[in-house]
Amino acid sequence: MSTIILLNKPYGVLCQFSPEAGRRTLKDFVSEPDVYPAGRLDADSEGLVVLTADGALQARIADPRHKQPKSYFVQVEGEPADEALERLRSGVTLDDTTTRPAKVEQVEEPSWLWPRTPPIRERRLIPTAWLRMEIAEGRNRQVRRMTAAVGLPTLRLIRYSVGEWTIDTLEPGAWKELEVATPRRRSAPPDGPKGVAQRRQPFRDRGVKGRAIPHTSKRKK
Repeated sequence: MSTIILLNKPYGVLCQFSPEAGRRTLKDFVSEPDVYPAGRLDADSEGLVVLTADGALQARIADPRHKQPKSYFVQVEGEPADEALERLRSGVTLDDTTTRPAKVEQVEEPSWLWPRTPPIRERRLIPTAWLRMEIAEGRNRQVRRMTAAVGLPTLRLIRYSVGEWTIDTLEPGAWKELEVATPRRRSAPPDGPKGVAQRRQPFRDRGVKGRAIPHTSKRKK
């Protein structure tokens, strides 16, 4: 078993433990040592951050290949038209690539929602609306870029869940620990045709704890 921490990250908090002058970080809220976030959440976004000291589990949670769904409550500027919602459901082109289809529905403002400090910027003549979105990717500022692409700028973004874990009952800045099953480790490579163990490909680290990526560059001759 491995331990994870579920944190309801407040607005304006950097998703890191290293200090930065004049800014609050995860260290201001989580006292457990040697844990790391499994996926980032922007400073201007709120809600669920999953942390763990288990590198393999961290990579599994954050890696889009494992399709961990993440759900968000999104306050947008404007009144969503059916066409805009269908574009989000079909996939939106961002930087010459298309996102996977998202699950999207317009909802009422969540009854459990806490006030944000500072409050969002509102314009008197422009209405706002709430969407519930679910995606299984982790591109940089993806939800904000998706809503902007269909003419619905994001005003407030709260990540409600990652996989089966939610911020239910957690006040902003509060966290709790859970025990979860540890991911299976990969077994050793099978023997070759003559009983000689097959050679592993060299790996290089991309800076994510517990995650390695095959090295594909060719050696100079």
